[in-house]
Amino acid sequence: MRPAEIGLGLQSDKRPGDYARLARVAEEHGFDVLSVFGDLMYQPPLYPLLEMAAATQHVRLGPACLNPYSLAPYEIAGQIAALDLASAGRAYLGLARGTWLGAVGIARPRPLTALAEAAEVVYRLLGGDDTGYEGEVFRLEAGTLLRYPVQRVRPPLLLGTWGPKGAALAGRIAEEIKVGGSANPAMVPVIRDRVRAGAEAAGRDPGEVGVVLGAVTVVDTDGAAARARARTEVAMYLAVVADLDPTAEIPDDLLVRVRDLVAAGEDRAAGELIPDDILDLFAFSGTPEQVAAQAQALIDAGAHRVEFGTPHGLDDEQGIRLLGAEVLPLLNRSPPTSPP
Repeated sequence: MRPAEIGLGLQSDKRPGDYARLARVAEEHGFDVLSVFGDLMYQPPLYPLLEMAAATQHVRLGPACLNPYSLAPYEIAGQIAALDLASAGRAYLGLARGTWLGAVGIARPRPLTALAEAAEVVYRLLGGDDTGYEGEVFRLEAGTLLRYPVQRVRPPLLLGTWGPKGAALAGRIAEEIKVGGSANPAMVPVIRDRVRAGAEAAGRDPGEVGVVLGAVTVVDTDGAAARARARTEVAMYLAVVADLDPTAEIPDDLLVRVRDLVAAGEDRAAGELIPDDILDLFAFSGTPEQVAAQAQALIDAGAHRVEFGTPHGLDDEQGIRLLGAEVLPLLNRSPPTSPP
């Protein structure tokens, strides 16, 4: 097994030039992967990724994630082809069903079918297959071809999902599966079991599918301040991800109180209700030593990649520098000696 990768997940809310600067800092410190989130009402991830591609030489880059409901598969193919060309073959494609799309009037019917067929269409287009495709959700007429060159016909596919059926789909078609919003080592074997079902059905080695866990990250030499900031960030999505983690035991009344306070705009008060043990399941936070210990636990559990998500620190660039200079050197990225 290859050594674990360490990545950064960035929100697309910055000014021109910021992405290039942060990407250079990340590459200089030895990060392996840079992801840009595809969250509703933020900048589309392609622009930040293209800026980062021009500023770097080695890191892998990709959107985490695009969805086939707000972006047609032929557009997804075009965006990933552009990124792969601009980065000289360093792109990966992240796909997920998308969240909160109801706010803009977009329904998400048959998500697993839509994801599987979107990936099929994207790779047929990138590969120059003009034989046509007739799916249940998407189709290509025979003779339909891209009218521009591509760098690679198969940039690696990452599926963003928590559930058993989504993980099984990843086992069938993807190179990676990302569990977003989790820093819980207990989720790694759960996801591996779910991936295995799909991989074996497709005649694949389950070990070929890398498990990625990523979550809100706040690191600072002032560990208490970092954890306070992380609590506020986690409060905004705790009620969603808590229901997805079968290993987490979180009192229902706590989730209700957190949800109600967030709905009232009291994010900080909601975060103050989250105890340390629950915070550590859904965020990386504290001093560099604390954050390194959390990441190491995921690597030891068999995670292929750990992704430190925004806001990274009390200040974004300072957080990335601390992660690079003081967290990465503490990590042993060697895979476990026996399968977890």
